[in-house]
Amino acid sequence: MTAGTTVTTTVPPDMAAWPPLEEDKRSAGQRLLHWAADGEGPRLCLVRGAGGSGKSALLAWLLAGTVGRPGLTIHATVPSEGLTTETFAWELGRQLGYGALSPDRLLDRVGADERPLLLLVPDLHRAGAGPADLPSAAPETLVAELLEQLLALPHLRAAVEVGTSALLATHSGATVVDLGEGDGRGTGRASYADLATAVPRTADDRPDWSRAPVPVRRRILDAALRTDGQETAVRGLLTDPGFLVHGSAAALTATLADERIPVPGRLREVWRLAALELTAYHADSAERAALLHAAAIGTDPDLAEYLRPLAAQHWWSAEWSRPTLPVTALALIPGEERRLMASDATGRLRTYDAEGGAGAPLTASPRLPDEAAASSSVHPLAVRPRSLAPRDARSALLLDGSDALLPLVTEDDPTTAFALGRIAEHHGAAALSGEESLVTALGGGGARSPYAVVGDRGGSVHVWSLGEYRDVPRSHRVHEQPVTAAVCVDTADGLTLTFSAGADGSVRLWEISAEPMPVPVQQRPYRTTALAAADTSAGPVLAVAWSDGGVHLWHVLSGRVRALPWLRVCDALALTPEGLLVIGDAEGLCGVRLRWDGLWEG
Repeated sequence: MTAGTTVTTTVPPDMAAWPPLEEDKRSAGQRLLHWAADGEGPRLCLVRGAGGSGKSALLAWLLAGTVGRPGLTIHATVPSEGLTTETFAWELGRQLGYGALSPDRLLDRVGADERPLLLLVPDLHRAGAGPADLPSAAPETLVAELLEQLLALPHLRAAVEVGTSALLATHSGATVVDLGEGDGRGTGRASYADLATAVPRTADDRPDWSRAPVPVRRRILDAALRTDGQETAVRGLLTDPGFLVHGSAAALTATLADERIPVPGRLREVWRLAALELTAYHADSAERAALLHAAAIGTDPDLAEYLRPLAAQHWWSAEWSRPTLPVTALALIPGEERRLMASDATGRLRTYDAEGGAGAPLTASPRLPDEAAASSSVHPLAVRPRSLAPRDARSALLLDGSDALLPLVTEDDPTTAFALGRIAEHHGAAALSGEESLVTALGGGGARSPYAVVGDRGGSVHVWSLGEYRDVPRSHRVHEQPVTAAVCVDTADGLTLTFSAGADGSVRLWEISAEPMPVPVQQRPYRTTALAAADTSAGPVLAVAWSDGGVHLWHVLSGRVRALPWLRVCDALALTPEGLLVIGDAEGLCGVRLRWDGLWEG
């Protein structure tokens, strides 16, 4: 199937099989249903009518009727009230499976999509947010900047609610479903004073945004921008952490984009870091607090302290941040599970305290042993590790950006140098004999004894002991595609679990004394960027970072998965048994506390 392909339903769906509809709406419902089912008719349906006429309810009826029924698929429904071009694009991208994208990138992805797409757009006439004198406040801007281009694509069809406005009226061939006069509900705009009065108060007379009605939380910032005392009203909302957590994320995004509006501290920068995730996870206030706190902890310490009590109510929250150069490699040091070894983009290696984030450089320059001289000194900038497997705090295997596997020894230790050099030599020789043996991934692990897990282009995983010399590794072909990440963990019952990711987005489990699991433990249409594992009080846990920015936590014993939304694409991970997840990304390192007692609930 190619772009532009349509699906024709020759027999219109029977309304009797759809949810009940009021008698005076049945004619409009039949017209809307026939339009949706007719793949060769007009590609735009305008749902018109006055306030309270039932326009949004009619679109909801159509959507509800498609659930569990083959033949008619609605690919995305984007309620547009309070959305700007940017936030509309983010939400549509998420629903279509692309992730949050800018408007330009979204248009490119939709244009390349081979599916015939059907969209519902309720409340277009209520779109827009931010100061009234900016284009982002008007629904016409969303139409001109995005919707018109989407509707020009031959494989996209949309039913759009426009109220009594002239939005999209230039589409002369559009189907029109007009519900006529309504009861007038929702036609007026409440004043800021009226909305503020509807917010409950705490015992010490502060606004309790957690109990405020949803329409109030959604509309009060825009009302504040229109009121006579605009500056005072807006400042009161932007300085209230409770409103930042519970208020409309779309309205806050549009307002904070206006550089003319004064904001406390570095709120504008903090919000910019978190906006993509905040607009996606708006339903859970504790998660919003955790996301805002994570953005503030390395940017605005005062705001972070205000948000900390709210963030601490969630099953994860950031504990510390160490802004530095982008982190490319990260691993716990075996035998010292409160210490980390990490490399930045320049190749500098440091050790860190996992619990507090304090760091120190390695005490000597890396030395890469060779047959001529095991003590040959190499400048650290000659190597830029993209992953590493520590043996201890003084030695490790490194996978360089050039796909070379290299031993690192920072002290004069010939035995360690020989053992690590032998592993590097083994894989170097194998790669010379065939491209499928080229090393593509490296990870570490092991509580009883340190391991190095090597993955190659042919999909095989090789497990080496770093605690004792072995001439050959334990090896198994686990993937059909090149291995992109690997890690292992010892369990309390004596098993060694190896986790690896393939270029096809699969994550697989192999217990090294048995056969690999026949099916992936997880499969997504994204690249895995990092893996980490630990044997915790809740049992073995695997952390997986994906190229769409998500971090998933997999409980091995139950198979349950929880998603931890992160602010940036994660490039490196480490996980302690006590539940500290250390994330390395383009901004440096951040320590995130996981609460095992609440992580697998819900």
